[in-house]
Amino acid sequence: MIVTRVLLVVVAAAALSACGTGGSSQGGSGVSDRPSSEQPVTTEARKRARAHVELGNEYVKAGRLGVAMEEARIAVREDPSYAAAHHLQAQVHAYLEEQKAAQSEFERALSLAPGDPEIANSFGWFLCTNGQEKRGLELLAKAAQNPYYENPTRPYTNSGLCYLKLKDDDAARGQFNRALALDGNNAVALFNLAEIAYRKGEFTKARELVTQLNRIGDPTAASVWLGLRVERKLGNRDAEAAYVSQLKRRFSASQEYQDYLQERFD
Repeated sequence: MIVTRVLLVVVAAAALSACGTGGSSQGGSGVSDRPSSEQPVTTEARKRARAHVELGNEYVKAGRLGVAMEEARIAVREDPSYAAAHHLQAQVHAYLEEQKAAQSEFERALSLAPGDPEIANSFGWFLCTNGQEKRGLELLAKAAQNPYYENPTRPYTNSGLCYLKLKDDDAARGQFNRALALDGNNAVALFNLAEIAYRKGEFTKARELVTQLNRIGDPTAASVWLGLRVERKLGNRDAEAAYVSQLKRRFSASQEYQDYLQERFD
């Protein structure tokens, strides 16, 4: 699957006036801290550690996880109290599916910076994907509500996906709608809202969402397959045939095309 700001302005303004300067130090109140990576550098050790974390993050984006882990470890050695270094190490462990090591590093990062929204978001999602949905949702909510977090669409989207794992479509829909209100081009939210509408028999709504999804980017096998099934339910044979043609032409090797051939529509 493809894995969001007007309302946020009002909420953030109210929260900032209430919280004052609570985010000025790492490991503060844990309510409204700024991300560790954005906090002031006060020591040479922290300066060196931050440089290694920034480099490590670039290696992660490039898919060079071994080098990224080495940068994270150097950063931890330079400054063991730097939450962002432990966070990077946790993320690399998670990518490598080293779940026990990942959780240990996430816990360490969170203990050092309990109010860091970036840590709360990624740790929350990690927990949701490892059978600890309740705590994961609590951390994701904390990240989304932090007025210093510039990307609240992420925890709202992750919360929606977490609720889907719990088979709670109504709660998931609420989270995806919040994500979409902040970013109208949030493809993950749009796709999952369309799927929820389809499951609930709201086929016209599902069609609107699929159309919106396909306008913002290239279709995927999943979005084409969903569109095909929506049009089938609506009895629009021409639109259904167009989706069938696209699925065969562009995604003939996909599971979705195999599902079509086997007539597994639901």
